[in-house]
Amino acid sequence: MQLDALDSTVITYINELKLQYELQIQSIQNQRDQQYKVLQHEYDALKEKYDLLLYKRFARSAEQLLADTKQPPLFTDETQQHGVEAKQEEHKLQTVRSFTRKKAGRKPLSASLPRRETILDISEDEKTCACGSKLSRIGQETSERLHIIPPELYVEKSIRLKYACRCCEGTADEEQPTVRIAQVAPSIIPRSIASPSLLSTIVTQKFELHLPYYRQEKQFSHIGAAISRQDMSNWQQQVYRKLTPLVVMLKNLVRSGPILQMDETEVQVLGEENRDDKQKSRMWLARGGPPGRTVLWYEYHPTRAAYHAKEFLQGYEGFLQTDGYNGYDSAVKTMRSIRQVGCFAHARRYFFEAAKASKKPQSAEEGIKYIRRLYELENHLRSKNMEEQMFLEKRNVAANEILSEFRTWLEKRRHELLPSSLLGEAVDYMFKQWDKLVAYLESPYLTPDNNACENAIRPFVLGRKNWLFCQSPEGAKSSCAMYSLIETAKQNGLVPFKYLMTVFEKAPLAVSQEDWEKLLPWNIFTA
Repeated sequence: MQLDALDSTVITYINELKLQYELQIQSIQNQRDQQYKVLQHEYDALKEKYDLLLYKRFARSAEQLLADTKQPPLFTDETQQHGVEAKQEEHKLQTVRSFTRKKAGRKPLSASLPRRETILDISEDEKTCACGSKLSRIGQETSERLHIIPPELYVEKSIRLKYACRCCEGTADEEQPTVRIAQVAPSIIPRSIASPSLLSTIVTQKFELHLPYYRQEKQFSHIGAAISRQDMSNWQQQVYRKLTPLVVMLKNLVRSGPILQMDETEVQVLGEENRDDKQKSRMWLARGGPPGRTVLWYEYHPTRAAYHAKEFLQGYEGFLQTDGYNGYDSAVKTMRSIRQVGCFAHARRYFFEAAKASKKPQSAEEGIKYIRRLYELENHLRSKNMEEQMFLEKRNVAANEILSEFRTWLEKRRHELLPSSLLGEAVDYMFKQWDKLVAYLESPYLTPDNNACENAIRPFVLGRKNWLFCQSPEGAKSSCAMYSLIETAKQNGLVPFKYLMTVFEKAPLAVSQEDWEKLLPWNIFTA
């Protein structure tokens, strides 16, 4: 009996040890599985970011769904490839609406171009038939070729005639000068060889056509004019100082409208105080102005610090539409008169990146489709040219329905996604920016994105690729003024060369606020 009891105790002890061992093994396996899942998630997130970098390096940068193109994904396995091919086969079976193909061929030359006619005729001998009869003219054939006359320079030589009295030598009227001569016409740069047309050519070639001064120097030398790049730089600074009242007026006008859009980009400026020449500065851009009169304002600052935006926005009341840069949040944190508005184009970009690099792009594409519906609604309603209040009401009703569905989808995906994944980051960005993104519904002047401002900063970016840097902070400030004048003129339907030439002609005569107001783009040719 004692042995049986002992055996039972041993067996119970062994079973307890076995159970503890199995529990330990199970715990280790669970920990290993958990660690594996964490590492797998981290690997997937890093793999997505790596694939996205490869995609940005080697593939098209256009924000377009792969399903809308003939290009298969760059990073996919055979299963995915078969799925793409099956989807393409499915598209082949769909019915395509008929359309009228445009006639191929060269576009005709503009009727506004001047024409010089040359008549080509056969000789008189060829106008007689073999039967002896005179040939009759039965029609004609025409063809056109485009010629160009190289740019020409000419010197305007002003001759001022002098007059004096040989009898009294001016003593009869001491209030009048002894020698009388015609006054010189006022010039924006006194005692200079630069005319308004030359200055306008130099400025527009650099800031609209992106031609640096050293290239213009060569261009002028080819047509017989010795104009150095230093002369052109000095003229730019003198013009900027003379036009300061007009430039300040643009800065005030850009903040006078109901909405203001802002963006910024890098610029390299040499000779900044307490800064290395290799450090990047910032070019800030604001797009605003009264309704129907768009103003673009460029402003240089050494850094991207929020207080630069805060200083610029002092006194502004209205909507401020920007990208997701948190510097704008800091700038307007204490300004209750400003309502921040987000940009759906930036939010959409996160979903496009997730669709390009994810193994399962369908989820990201679903988010893109919601945003696409908002844009389609915007374009449809604006094409109706309805009154502002009616437009606002119709847009709010239709857009809120789409946004409600979108929000539900985002909340569902938020609980399913890893935050470090590209799609997880896209969803997280949407939630952080949601209040700003939907704020565009509050004003008929607002659109879902900040693209108009981004498009306005592109001319500067193109120019930066050519002239590379500004020689000094003063040069950067004057460059901002030239960009502001040129791009504002373009926004109001003017040709920059003609606008600037007229400004340079009339600016020396401007003495009052009213005179400078007449030089604004929407007033200059109607004053």
